Amino acid sequence: MIVIDKKEFWFVVGSQHLYGEAALAQVKKDAQVIADGLNDSGRLPYPVVLKELAVSSDVITHLMKEVNYQDEVAGVITWMHTFSPAKMWIQGTKLLQKPLLHLATQFNETIPWETIDMDFMNLNQSAHGDREYGFINARLNKHNKVVVGYWQHEAIQQQIADWMDIAVAFNESLTIKVARFGDNMRQVAVTEGDKVEAQIQFGWTVDYFGIGDLVQEIDAVTDDEVDTLFKTYESLYDFDFGTYEAATWTAHVKVQAKQEIGLRRFLEKGQYTAFTTNFEDLYGMAQLPGLAVQRLMAEGYGFAGEGDWKTAAIDRLMKIMARNQNTGFMEDYTYELAEGQEAILQSHMMEVDPSLASNKPKIVVSPLSMGNRQDPARLVFDGKSGQGVVVSMIDFGTHYKLLINEVTAFEPTEPAPHLPVARVMWTPKPNFHDGIKQWIEAGGGHHTVVSLNLTCDQLETWAKLVNLETIVIK
Repeated sequence: MIVIDKKEFWFVVGSQHLYGEAALAQVKKDAQVIADGLNDSGRLPYPVVLKELAVSSDVITHLMKEVNYQDEVAGVITWMHTFSPAKMWIQGTKLLQKPLLHLATQFNETIPWETIDMDFMNLNQSAHGDREYGFINARLNKHNKVVVGYWQHEAIQQQIADWMDIAVAFNESLTIKVARFGDNMRQVAVTEGDKVEAQIQFGWTVDYFGIGDLVQEIDAVTDDEVDTLFKTYESLYDFDFGTYEAATWTAHVKVQAKQEIGLRRFLEKGQYTAFTTNFEDLYGMAQLPGLAVQRLMAEGYGFAGEGDWKTAAIDRLMKIMARNQNTGFMEDYTYELAEGQEAILQSHMMEVDPSLASNKPKIVVSPLSMGNRQDPARLVFDGKSGQGVVVSMIDFGTHYKLLINEVTAFEPTEPAPHLPVARVMWTPKPNFHDGIKQWIEAGGGHHTVVSLNLTCDQLETWAKLVNLETIVIK
C-alpha cells in the first residue's frame, strides 16, 4: 500500500562564467562523475539527475520553477564546485517549494600538494563556495539540509539516502487523507486538534464519516470473499482457539475478515491512506475492528484508536519515511519499575502493528470489556528489539508540537499467558526516569508512533521543513 510514484532528485551544481569555458567544461565533467557515482553506489533509494550548471540567476530561477512543477522531482541537491555568487540564487531559491539539500563536498578527496596551483584552487574552491551559498540560504530562512563530507564515503551517501526518504515523505504528506469513523473518544484531551491548521501546515486532509457509512460497505462483502481471505490467514498466522469451540472461534475471526475487506474498499474508494476508529461508536458493528486494522496497518495504512486522527496521519507519514518497515501506532500502557529493569510496556486494546513483530503472530479471540460487542479477533505477538524513535504530535491550541524520544526496544523475556494482545517493550533515553519525566513535562501524549528504522535526525529534518516546533528528549 506504500506505493510511491517514480521519483528523482535534481543535482544542481553552482559555478559562474568568471573562470572561462574550459573551467566550466571541467565542472560539468566532474559533476557528471559525482552524479554517476552516487547512482552507481546502490545506496540511494532514488536517482540523481544532473541538470545544467547554475551559472546565472536566469538559469537557477528556471530550474527551480521546473522543480516545483514536475511531480516526479522530489527535491534538489546542490553542490558548489567553484565560488557561485549568492545573489544569483536568491530568486530561484525563494521560489523553490520542495526540499533542498546542500552537499558540502568537493570532487577531490585530498589536496594534491605536489601539483596544486592557483588554477586548481580556482576550480576546486568548494569551501569558498559553501560559505557564500550557505549564507544566502540562512538569510532566506530556507530550512535546507546540509551534508558535509566526501561524496564517495559510505556515511555521506547514507545521509543523502536518509534525506531522500524524508524529502519524498514531505511531498507525499500533501496527499495524506484520514478517514475518521466516528468522533474522538469522549472526555479525552490529547486526541483533539485543529484540522484546518493541520491541512495548512502539513497538507493532511481529515474527513469524518458516520459509522453507518462503513457498515454499509462491510455488509456488502460476500461469504465467498470472506472464505478466501480466511485461507490467507491460515497461511500466514498460527491459530489459537483458546477456550472457544472451533466453529465459534472461526465465526468471530471471519467477522474481522469481513471488516477488513469492507474497510479496505471504503478507504480505496475515497483514496484515504489513514483512518481512525472508536470503541464508543460501533453502531451496527459486530465487533470492534482489531485483526482487520492490524492487517491494514501492515499494508501501510496509518491508524490510531479513539479517533486520534493526528497520530493516524503521522503514522502514515512515518511509514512512508521508513518504507513501512518496523514502524507503527503505539500506546504507553504500564511500567516495569523493578530497579535496574525499568521499562514501559507498549500495547493497545488490540491494534498493535504487525510490522513490529519479532515472532510469528497468532490469531486470538478474546473478550473486550469496552464497546459492548462480540469477542473480537486480533493478532498477538512480541515486539522486536532495536534502537528507535517514538513521537507524539500534540496541539497546544496556539500551535502544533512534535515530541521525539529515542528509545531502546527489547524483546520481552517473560511469558504473559493471560495477555490477549501484542506487546512491545522499550526503555526511553537518556534513561527511564529522565525520559518519562521530560515527556510528561513537555505534554507528550499516550498515543505515539514508534519506528525502529528512522532516526531523530530524519524526523527533525521533516519538522524543520514544515516549521513545526520540535522537542527532542535524548
